[in-house]
Amino acid sequence: MRKVLVLIEAKAGNLRGVSLEALTAAQRIAEDGEIIAVVFGSDAVHYANVLGKHGANKVYIIRNEELKVYTTDAYSQAMRQVIDEVEPDAILMGHTAIGKDLAPRIAGRFGLGLVSDVVDVQVEDGEVIFTRPIYSGKAYVKKKVVSGIPFATIRPNNFPVSELNRKIEIVHFYVEIKDLRTIVKEVVRKSTGGVNLSEAKIVIAGGRGVMSAEGFKPLQELADALGGAVGGSRGACDAEYCDYSLQIGQTGKVITPDLYIACGISGAVQHLAGMSTAKVVVAINKDPEALIFQIADYGIVGDLFEVVPLLTEVFNKVLVNS
Repeated sequence: MRKVLVLIEAKAGNLRGVSLEALTAAQRIAEDGEIIAVVFGSDAVHYANVLGKHGANKVYIIRNEELKVYTTDAYSQAMRQVIDEVEPDAILMGHTAIGKDLAPRIAGRFGLGLVSDVVDVQVEDGEVIFTRPIYSGKAYVKKKVVSGIPFATIRPNNFPVSELNRKIEIVHFYVEIKDLRTIVKEVVRKSTGGVNLSEAKIVIAGGRGVMSAEGFKPLQELADALGGAVGGSRGACDAEYCDYSLQIGQTGKVITPDLYIACGISGAVQHLAGMSTAKVVVAINKDPEALIFQIADYGIVGDLFEVVPLLTEVFNKVLVNS
C-alpha cells in the first residue's frame, strides 16, 4: 500500500480532466493505499466531493493569498511544504503547462527522478512502471524510478476517470510564501473555444489548405456540432489564419483525442508529432498524395469547403435525432 499525492488543477472554475485521470493513475500505484489530492485556493473546498467521487481519500486545501495566480516560485514553495508534511510514496500531476513547469522544480528540490508525459502506469512485482512515448510518438518506452519516490506527469486522455464515491477528509493547510521573484500583474487569456484543446476528445484541425482566417469558420461549426475543439498546424499559425494557442505539433500542443479530423493539412512530420496518438484520424485533402493519408484511418479526397459543411449538416441531423 502506498500514499500517493496528486496535484489537482482547475480552470475557469472547473476541474481539469487530466487531474481526474491522474487520480485513476494514482489508484493503480496506491492499490489499497491512500490518495491525497492537493488543491490551491480557499475556493477549492467546493471540489472536495467531486474528488472523493473520483478516488481521493483526502483533500489538502492549500491557503495563501500568493496562490491565487500561478507562479513557479509560489507554487513550488507551497508544494515543497505539502510534500514535507504528507511524506508521500509517489507524486503525480498533469502534463499541462503548470505540470511541465512545476514538476522539474519539485524533482530538483527533492532529488527525485521525474518521468514526464506518461500514458500508462502499472505495478509489476511491486515496482511502479511508467510508459511514455519517445521519438515523437513513434515508439514507447517503459521507465521506473530506481532511487527515491516515483514522480510523473500524466498526458491527458489516456486514463479512464474512475467512479469510486469515497468518503473524503478535508485538511486546510496554510503555507508560507516568501521572497517571490515573480509577481503576476495581469492575466490575459486567449480563448480556444468552449472545449480545452489539450483535453478535447474530438479535434477539428486546419492547415494551410483553409487559405484564410475566414476558412476556419466551417471547422468551428463542425467542432461545435460534435462538441469538439479547433486546432491548427504550424503552417496555418504562421500564415496568421489562427492563433498560436491553437497550434498542434512538435512545437505546439501534443493531443490525444478519440477523433482527429485534419482539414487541408499535408501531414508534415512536425505536425504528426502532436497528434499521432489520436485513436481515429480522418483526413480531408484535395491532394490524393498528401502524406496525411498515410497515417489516416479514413481519407476523403476533396475540397474541404465542400466536405466539411456536408459533414456538419449530417452530424447535426444525426445528433438531433439520436
